[in-house]
Amino acid sequence: MAKDERARVVIVGGGAVGLSVAYHLGKRSIDRVLLLERNQLTSGTTWHAAGIIGPLRASMNLTKLAIYASELFGKLEEETGQSTGYRQTGGLWLAQTEERLSELKRIAAMGVMNGLDAKVISPHETAARLPLLHTEDLAGALWVAEDGQANPVDLSMAYAKGARSAGVEIREGAAVVGLERSGDVIEAVRLQDGSRIACDFVINCAGLWARELAALARADVPVQAAEHMYLVTEPVAGLPTPFPIVRDLDGGIYLKEDAGKLLLGGFEANAKPWDIGSVAPSASFLMLAEDWDHIEPFLAAGLHRLPILERAGVQQFMNGPESFTPDTRQVMGKTPGLDNYFVAAGFNSIGIVSSAGVGRVMADWIADGDPGIDLWEVDIRRFDASASVPAFLRERLGEAVHNQFDMHWPLKQHRTGRNLRQTPFHAGLAAEGAVFGCLAGWERPLWFSGTGEESMIRHSFAEQSWWPQAAREANAMAEGLALIDFTPFGKFMIEGSDSKQFLQRMCAANIDVDASQVVYSAMLNERGGIEADVTVTRLAEKRFFIVSAAATRIRDGARLQSLRQEDERVSIIDVTSGHAVLGVMGPRSRELLTSLGAGDLSSAAFPFATSHEIEIGSVKVRAARISFVGELGWELYVPWEFAADLYQLVRRAGEALGLVHAGMLAVDSCRLEKAYRHWGHDIGPEDSPLEAGLGFAVAFDKGNDFIGRDALLRQREQSPRRHLVLFQVEADAPLLLHDEPILRDGRIAGRTTSGGIGFRTGLPLCFGYVALDEGMTLSDIYAMPYEIEIAGERHPMTARRRAPYDPGGARMKA
Repeated sequence: MAKDERARVVIVGGGAVGLSVAYHLGKRSIDRVLLLERNQLTSGTTWHAAGIIGPLRASMNLTKLAIYASELFGKLEEETGQSTGYRQTGGLWLAQTEERLSELKRIAAMGVMNGLDAKVISPHETAARLPLLHTEDLAGALWVAEDGQANPVDLSMAYAKGARSAGVEIREGAAVVGLERSGDVIEAVRLQDGSRIACDFVINCAGLWARELAALARADVPVQAAEHMYLVTEPVAGLPTPFPIVRDLDGGIYLKEDAGKLLLGGFEANAKPWDIGSVAPSASFLMLAEDWDHIEPFLAAGLHRLPILERAGVQQFMNGPESFTPDTRQVMGKTPGLDNYFVAAGFNSIGIVSSAGVGRVMADWIADGDPGIDLWEVDIRRFDASASVPAFLRERLGEAVHNQFDMHWPLKQHRTGRNLRQTPFHAGLAAEGAVFGCLAGWERPLWFSGTGEESMIRHSFAEQSWWPQAAREANAMAEGLALIDFTPFGKFMIEGSDSKQFLQRMCAANIDVDASQVVYSAMLNERGGIEADVTVTRLAEKRFFIVSAAATRIRDGARLQSLRQEDERVSIIDVTSGHAVLGVMGPRSRELLTSLGAGDLSSAAFPFATSHEIEIGSVKVRAARISFVGELGWELYVPWEFAADLYQLVRRAGEALGLVHAGMLAVDSCRLEKAYRHWGHDIGPEDSPLEAGLGFAVAFDKGNDFIGRDALLRQREQSPRRHLVLFQVEADAPLLLHDEPILRDGRIAGRTTSGGIGFRTGLPLCFGYVALDEGMTLSDIYAMPYEIEIAGERHPMTARRRAPYDPGGARMKA
């Protein structure tokens, strides 16, 4: 009978990602690390990976993660003596359309900001770099000098050798069949041979099997396997060395050279789901059936782009399973509801290049309790349990696979897996012409259309088709009255005898206020970074109501639960689905609500930043007088079952007052004009309130230590390194998104975090962090000239000290 054992960290999965995690944990000198592989190392998806190393990704932080691969792989080979097959070849990202070229210009700028040699080149220059290519139908290309390739199996063996030399134990043929859970903790791992391994941490790096492994812990990991196909030719004479990685994005294919052969693969729109239950749990090195009909579009696109393929015979048809997530970004981090169960899975066919950075931050997460970088884009807590339902995953799969090379348009919406989560106002809003988008599973109006033509999303990297509709809504709200559906907000009820103590520790602001007061606060990490951006309403002495963003509900709830101390008598209940929220905004909002019997809503009776129960018709609601749009208004919180009646009451009464419906795009424009920060864009775990201009919301002297206070005190004593600034761009209707370079004296001084058109002021606006050079003051920042680079073109812009719309807040406090 196998005896019980103990490890500090158990890693499940012996592919490139799991082995990198093991290697980096060893480098952090974490003792008693055990990696368990159910079969042989690399026998899941790693062994058939294409091995393309592309350090330039879709965002700043994901690019930082990927760049580390280029730094590590050569060093790893020297350190271990094990070849990784890594070599830098350069890469060509081809654009067949001007729209694609615009996208590549923006990506190139992000590469330059990260120190990469990335530049947009002409079709002629593309042909010069790889004369074998057919380039006559190209609009241009992006050249990335740091692109390259590695041998996935050799790389994995180097990770394994380095991990073992650091004291990590690696076991093959060790299948996990059970996870022992007690409350919020996994206490032990059970193996097929009957052994039990007690542990402090479990890291799920199981790839294709990640969802099934999570289910053993009653947890959810949203990954779905697809059949992923590529062809390998017979040796082709005359190939240049090095042969750059080729991504024909509009053709949906990629090409690389391998030992004198060519590899051709792609990301199709009609991906074939693969059922993991169709094979035995012990299956390994899986080879699925050839499907020449399915791969024919790849072959046709490859023959067109690289005519030399016509003379090359096919040596191998590779079809192996690969796991994808609903939004084509991996899932990483601590699983909601569990304090010691981490995930690094769902790498959407980029696991090899991702492995290095992922291994490093996962090791930091275990060693330091913090990954050291903002990983919100890939945080598993961006999903709730509904995203792991197999039927949803299979429906979404085609989009998820194709999205790897598909156009990444601004405001692009998924077509599949829609209308699963609707608010009680949905039918009424649809009747008013709502054009819905989807965020965190919620259907939310983006804008409202007056005609059929206005309801169409016409994608572009120039002026947006929805601007006139959102402008109409924002201006109507400023002049009169608008209804906004805020139901998807995350909502939490915090109560208990220690609730005040708990929230004073969690919040940077002072929440020990009178009942009915609404307090804006950040919740920080130990480094002083902003982990959450919330409002806290004190309902009673020991009862509080927290509102956070829709996208961060799972994340915020998990953080609250995980930081509650064992001896704190506090209950934390997610009441999001119990309360609908209707925003009534605009200078006539008081008139509307008063006409419905809401009572005295004057500023004397109902001041700004307070919350009271009122009656509207026969419906009792909690009304909060706050505003994310900068207008007089109230957010009405109503039990779900009364919401439809409330909506009809308000809508009918508002018709005589010129009521309009407003969508989230108008709301975002208005918050920019008010210089309100948006968590996940302008502020996040790497940004402190002092850097972000939110020092007013930090109560250093409230008499309670709060998480992050010491870090902020240290920052306050030092010269700031950077500062978040609102800029006014001097350009005609520019498309402002995020991650555009900010230049000062011709040099990059920072990057934008969010932007758009302020429809009430007509001003193009963007937020961005800019560096403070030695000796520079905040006053200096606002006095200097700046430029922004948008898709290769530079425009002047001015730093604004105050919000351009009602900077003193007179309108919303009227």
